[in-house]
Amino acid sequence: NNIFIKCIIMKSQDVVAAIIKKDGLYLIAQRNRDKYMGQRWEFPGGKVESDETFQEALSREIEEELSIQIDVHEKIAQEKYKDDKINVTLHYYLCTHKSGTTRLNEHENIAWVTKNNFANYVFVEGDGNVLSLL
Repeated sequence: NNIFIKCIIMKSQDVVAAIIKKDGLYLIAQRNRDKYMGQRWEFPGGKVESDETFQEALSREIEEELSIQIDVHEKIAQEKYKDDKINVTLHYYLCTHKSGTTRLNEHENIAWVTKNNFANYVFVEGDGNVLSLL
């Protein structure tokens, strides 16, 4: 019997995440139940397309997911996360809400929480590491 071992090399995908802060509260979003790591909480964002800057991708993703416009400020962290399903480099940016009313186009729920309340939420892998920086 010949045994073939298939090895898939996953290239890291750049993902951007918005840390939107307003009046001492941070916007977190609950992932869609049908997605990987469903129902866990995260800082909203998404994959960077090949023709976009990180800032453009973040503005587009937030508009698509939450129907709001944001101002993207400085990058505050970068994390790598890899498991058997995904291989991502997460880029976290401080952001402010510019305009629009939040609408859930993809997420189960959103919450505005204080830093002290992060412990009450189960975050996706990767996002948990950035909490201590805020």
